[in-house]
Amino acid sequence: MTGCAGDSAAEEVSAGQMMDDANKTMRALKSVTIDTDTKVSGGDDRTSRLTTDLKDHCAFEATSATGGSLEQLRIGGTDYVRPNRKYLEVSGHNMAGAGEQDRWIKVPASESTPGDGLSQCTHEFASFGEVTKGEPTKVNEAPAITLKVTDKEEAGTSFTFYVATEGKPYILKVVAKDDQFDNTTSFSSFDEPLDVQAPDRADVLDMSSVG
Repeated sequence: MTGCAGDSAAEEVSAGQMMDDANKTMRALKSVTIDTDTKVSGGDDRTSRLTTDLKDHCAFEATSATGGSLEQLRIGGTDYVRPNRKYLEVSGHNMAGAGEQDRWIKVPASESTPGDGLSQCTHEFASFGEVTKGEPTKVNEAPAITLKVTDKEEAGTSFTFYVATEGKPYILKVVAKDDQFDNTTSFSSFDEPLDVQAPDRADVLDMSSVG
């Protein structure tokens, strides 16, 4: 009887509570890897990978279908950035010495601004909108439940969260779609050791004291 009661209680957990529990679990992580794949209708498809402590240490890499690429290492208050020539051409950013001889540019993390393409090492795990349960499924062989989210402020965009149903309720994947883009964000390497180190000094152009 106790077992039956436990099963019944588990089944009665609301979709909203499941989403809240998943976000709480993700916010408590010490490290995670976040892979993003964005398909843009008539635009520039792009992918990225962020391995982070969700605070101020991370390794980030982004590439686009046009050939642009950007690498970033953030270690506390310092960014090491390495864009290729194509990235600089497309983005319009002007970094003296960047894109040459495969060098990293060292700059203060405090100089990073929204829209500059750099990661802040953080990721928002917050519940929003109306949540409904979908069907059980698997993500890379891991059992999961789908949670579908609709939000008035994001009219026209559908969100599907895939939450692990064995072990901790990690968010394994999020798919967001509208008529312009199809974005898939995957999460892995939960709480694995994070090792982000500065590049060799010989490969770094120090711009931290310029300007």
